[in-house]
Amino acid sequence: MTPPPRAARSYDAVVVGGGHNGLVAAAYLARAGRSVLVLERLAHTGGAAVSTRPFAGVDARLSRYSYLVSLLPGKIVRDLGLDFRVRGRTVSSYTPVERRGRPTGLLVGGGERRTRESFARLTGSDREFAAWHRFYAMTGHVARRIFPTLTEPLPTREELRRRVGDAVAWRALFEEPIGAAIERHFADDTVRGVALTDALIGTFADAHDPSLSQNRCFLYHVIGGGTGAWDVPVGGMGALTDALAGAARAAGAELATGHEAVRIDADGRTAEVTHRSADGEHVTAARHVLVNAAPRELAALTGRPPPPPAEGAQLKVNMLLTRLPALRDPAADPREAFAGTFHIAEGYEQLAAAYARAAAGSLPAVPPSEIYCHSLTDPTILGPDPAAKGMHTLTLFGLHTPARLFAGDNDAVRDELLQSTLAQLDAHLAEPLADCLATDADGRPCIEARSPLDLERDLRLPGGNIFHRELSWPHAQEGAGRWGVATGQGNVLLCGAGAVRGGGVSGVPGHNAAMAVLEGAAG
Repeated sequence: MTPPPRAARSYDAVVVGGGHNGLVAAAYLARAGRSVLVLERLAHTGGAAVSTRPFAGVDARLSRYSYLVSLLPGKIVRDLGLDFRVRGRTVSSYTPVERRGRPTGLLVGGGERRTRESFARLTGSDREFAAWHRFYAMTGHVARRIFPTLTEPLPTREELRRRVGDAVAWRALFEEPIGAAIERHFADDTVRGVALTDALIGTFADAHDPSLSQNRCFLYHVIGGGTGAWDVPVGGMGALTDALAGAARAAGAELATGHEAVRIDADGRTAEVTHRSADGEHVTAARHVLVNAAPRELAALTGRPPPPPAEGAQLKVNMLLTRLPALRDPAADPREAFAGTFHIAEGYEQLAAAYARAAAGSLPAVPPSEIYCHSLTDPTILGPDPAAKGMHTLTLFGLHTPARLFAGDNDAVRDELLQSTLAQLDAHLAEPLADCLATDADGRPCIEARSPLDLERDLRLPGGNIFHRELSWPHAQEGAGRWGVATGQGNVLLCGAGAVRGGGVSGVPGHNAAMAVLEGAAG
């Protein structure tokens, strides 16, 4: 625990929550000459964007909760002078399937020729590859037009539509369920499923959900960096938040860990934040309060009615292996297959069946998930001993498992789901995954799983929702203010993932809240 702030001091800004967005806001404000205090409930900053050594006696730093940084604008890295690097993955995905009684798979990446050949081998023609090229040319155009707007004042919906400048793309992504566009472009069930997964990561929805929550999720997954590429942080996710904490401190911000905010009182001009630590209760005055927490937590702090429930729907699993497992597909090299996103049970019809079963109140019979191997792209997360032994990390993200399914007995349901999920992976392996798991210093397998309820307990994510609430469109929303961070209380701003254009590890809400303060705007 860091010491409490000096009792007599008032700050220009108090930031509640020391996750990556809170640190971005603090660094920008401190660099602009504002006095800033960051209050963090946990003993460390970083929030969900941290690296930890979860397995006793094993020198491997895993990105425990979040693991990719595609939405982080280069502008933020440059503005704050962050000593932080990313590496692009050479393969974007591999999807193992069985066709005509034989194991095969779809490899996307490794160059256009290899990708084309993989599509032809799977589907028997060039049609699906050509459709893939057209579909992602469309999303690439949208990404180039929309991504730069994330760190600008919110455009209106009409302004954003004109900026996209493509009526077909606008209809496909903003006006009709994404399933319609996927079905128009692709005929093959596997190809359709691979395209759909970007609409479902952290979002519980059907491809044809009329709310278009799946479209908003898809949009944020394909616009990253203006290209849609998914980047891996060198040194793990903690390298980013360590760099942000360093930048905030260097600019003069004070970071107080072990301090939990319990109340915010504000009148639009001044504010007081009550916070507790091991040595008692403190009250700190500020001109502005920036809340890097879910809107539900903000409501509790300010005594306002809570927003509608927000439910997460994912299983998060971290593993350390003694070696990458061999695959049943004889043409697949495990080092390529696991270098990108390894799709498991994510055919289009499988995803629809999993959603329908979960919506009816049962765990999916065939749980879909995806895996990637961080250490293939960035071996620095492994210490010298694990690296010398050829060990590798695996991160698994399961879909369509809403928090409500874990309410009766979280531990038992999570364990049941983990076993059935790993069984789906084993179906595509030439050897059981259990034979490849490393063991920790106590002889236990190096595997840990987190349900939505575990994330709610550990990180205060409502219902385990990694986006804090349903994602919003990246254009003006009623009551969101010029920068998308307004809360209805003039000097209390939202700087976390629940802001407009929040979600994912981007730093965008932190940047935008800081800009709102510096402009003197109401969010």
